[in-house]
Amino acid sequence: MHFTKSSLLAALASSASAYSATQRTFAVNHFYGKGPLVSGRMDPLTNPGEASGHAHTIQGGNAFALTMTDDQALKSTCTSSLVKNDKSNYWTPSLYFKDPKTGMLESVEMFYMNVYYFFEPTTDKIKAFPPGLRILIGDPKLRTPPKTGGKNILDLADGTPQPIQFTCPRSNPSTPLYPTNSDGLHGVGIQDPGNKGAGVGFPDQNCDGYASPLRADIHFPSCYNPAAGLQNYKENMQFPTKGNCPEGWIHTPHMFYEVYWNTPVFKDRWTQGQGTQPFVLSNGDPTGYSLHGDFIAGWDVNTLQQIIDNCDAGDSGMDKCPGLIGGLHDSSTSCKIQSPIQETIFGTMSALPGKNPIGDWGVNVAGSPPAAAAPVSTAAPSAPAAPSPTSTKPIKGAVNAEVPTEVKPVVSPAPVAGDNGDAPGATGGKASSTTLTKAPVAVQEAEATGGPGVVTSYVYTTEMFYKTVTTDAAAPVATGSSSAIAGWTYTGCYEDDTGANRVLKGVEFADVGQHSVTNTKCVDYCGKRGFSMAGTEYGGQCFCGNSLVKTTKIDDSRCSMPCEGDKSQVCGGAKALSIYTNSAAGKIRRSVRARHLN
Repeated sequence: MHFTKSSLLAALASSASAYSATQRTFAVNHFYGKGPLVSGRMDPLTNPGEASGHAHTIQGGNAFALTMTDDQALKSTCTSSLVKNDKSNYWTPSLYFKDPKTGMLESVEMFYMNVYYFFEPTTDKIKAFPPGLRILIGDPKLRTPPKTGGKNILDLADGTPQPIQFTCPRSNPSTPLYPTNSDGLHGVGIQDPGNKGAGVGFPDQNCDGYASPLRADIHFPSCYNPAAGLQNYKENMQFPTKGNCPEGWIHTPHMFYEVYWNTPVFKDRWTQGQGTQPFVLSNGDPTGYSLHGDFIAGWDVNTLQQIIDNCDAGDSGMDKCPGLIGGLHDSSTSCKIQSPIQETIFGTMSALPGKNPIGDWGVNVAGSPPAAAAPVSTAAPSAPAAPSPTSTKPIKGAVNAEVPTEVKPVVSPAPVAGDNGDAPGATGGKASSTTLTKAPVAVQEAEATGGPGVVTSYVYTTEMFYKTVTTDAAAPVATGSSSAIAGWTYTGCYEDDTGANRVLKGVEFADVGQHSVTNTKCVDYCGKRGFSMAGTEYGGQCFCGNSLVKTTKIDDSRCSMPCEGDKSQVCGGAKALSIYTNSAAGKIRRSVRARHLN
């Protein structure tokens, strides 16, 4: 066969970057957009067809649902993976901060996530994941450290695998990350003897390395037993032995999750280096030992195989792999779906989602909490679309707590007094023909876990979306009365960054009383302190400022959470602020970051 010079160089480059028996090659799978695909109590591996016992943060294809068929991920119409032909799903428990003073819990934003695809030295043929392969690594019931200590063990020849760690990069690593005498059973984890920046269990230090807050490190096994099958996540995978898999098994890529949480925003609210720490996983684990990762394969097999055989892009990412099949997504966009379990999972709350109790160090959990109510339909969505009510069956395991009542705009026969024409319920004297009212409801008896009252369950089969609402209160409206917020105007719903770059920076988390936040109290608090802008969020948070920083106006439907202090008012939503301005303060001064929102 005749080779041209260019084809020969290409062939040499390809063979040089392919995996081998002597060295590791790898490429990092990056995600794009603002935030994950979805967060919520969803886990089609361990809790198919019902609410998971705890909240997860999920990346990947938008066909993700409570129940997944083997080929369902491949039907995704978009994915949060930068690589278009990766429609797999990747998820881990969410993280919360427990305030040492108040005992209240606050969601910790996922800073970002990377998934490394390692192609380890082996004489096996490394093959792409078969679509529908389910993998779970880690034990959600653990509250005790591994017997192997803090060191990673990823080959059976080296002993019992220990694939879970935390890494904590610090600007000043002179202080030990873990106490030297820690047994891992009394408030803090154990140091990795070979890595002073890592260990098992949560550390008692703040992680403030450059772009590197607290990081969860989760290694996945790479030997798949086809005899066990795609869905048998308890027995279908194991770690290799001296780099190779057993005869008849398939050697797949070695995945490694890096999940960064924005913990430094809480650094001034707890004391470091005292043998205790304030973070808790969503399953009620204050130790971190129960950290785990889940995966459902949704790769186009040819695309992943081409990456395995030809790409050694390393930290630069799969987007730099030569000849990438299918190409990349526009990184200025986002791919998102809505959680089918509508409950409070962001912001400040008195209990973890699913009402998980917070456990103790050194006491493993015997089992998972029982789910409530009956199972739901397992019909798989073909693609996310505009939902429409089709059933009233409750979702199994859903907890009817802190859920906003759904509202729909309708045309009123007469102007509504007090509206200004810019937003429903805003003050200013102009009339408006638009108001808010409840959508029609179908009524049934409340489940025991939901407490007394009447509930409604909306089932949106187009994207497996289930919503439970109470009917014991009037529908919330955008503002309070005109007399209560005299001089202030509702400006609209604006996107917030719940990390370090808050939109309103004058006063963050204004103290207007626990569970008593209303729009009227918030604007009164901010106005008395000389601020011209006020914003409410998550139904129970108040912020003040004089300008909006790096934000954009979003649809009012994103601001739909009833105020904790007055259910007739709406106080923002998840990462969404209901903004009010003092009419005497002039125009809003803001810096807008242009981007597309799905």
